[in-house]
Amino acid sequence: MNTQFLKTPEGTLAYDDTRGNGEVLLCIPGMGDLRGQYRHLVPELARAGYRVITLDIRGHGESSTGWTEYTAEAVTRDVFALLDHLNLQNVTLMGNSFAARSVLYAAKQAPERIKRLVMLGPVVLNQTLPGYMNLILKMAFAGPWNTAFWMMYWQSLFPAKKPADHAQYTAKLRQNIQQKGQMDALKAYMAPSRINAEALLPDIKTPALVIMGTKDPDFKNPALEAQTLAEKLRAELMLVQGSGHYPHTEFPEQVAPRILQFLKGQQ
Repeated sequence: MNTQFLKTPEGTLAYDDTRGNGEVLLCIPGMGDLRGQYRHLVPELARAGYRVITLDIRGHGESSTGWTEYTAEAVTRDVFALLDHLNLQNVTLMGNSFAARSVLYAAKQAPERIKRLVMLGPVVLNQTLPGYMNLILKMAFAGPWNTAFWMMYWQSLFPAKKPADHAQYTAKLRQNIQQKGQMDALKAYMAPSRINAEALLPDIKTPALVIMGTKDPDFKNPALEAQTLAEKLRAELMLVQGSGHYPHTEFPEQVAPRILQFLKGQQ
């Protein structure tokens, strides 16, 4: 697929589109990553008849840098800008990590346009980092070693196994994050959200699927995190044994069928 571009008043968004007449799935990566993280899901979903779109969030990948705001809320605006551009309604949104908040905000703002939500390794519930962790993060991103630190952390998110093309994808991600403005975007995304996403959960009526790796290092107790979120959201739940923050990359052979089951069950 050739990269497509959407110019908005704030900047340019890059995306891929399998096209076709099937039901639409829009997939959004988390901070510090690329739309290519969905590379092992897209073929399976497309073969099942779905039109799959993957988006580079603002400030990352082939999307432009220099935006005035880097937040999950801003990514939600970009989602709607892309849906408007493509004249799409009744769409399933898929979000990994912090982008799970973006798809949640979209369902809150325009439930008539969002048919379903799929959340992968979702960072939605309120968390309070100890003071020393905030200091560590500040120091880690303060100097020229910030790319090395991020890549080391990102590598730790795959505790079970790495896909066959992991080395090539890692090189691409490192190259992107070193481009002017991308590290600044990543640091801006890490600021606390202005919206209490957890407080929105009781109001969300959109059918949802929560997928979490049981060894996700982003959470003290990943299974409990996922179960709590699923209960609050009244969502379906899939725990991927041994997987980390990217269950759809480590175990696409398990995750893709479960997503398809969810999609077909909600038709």
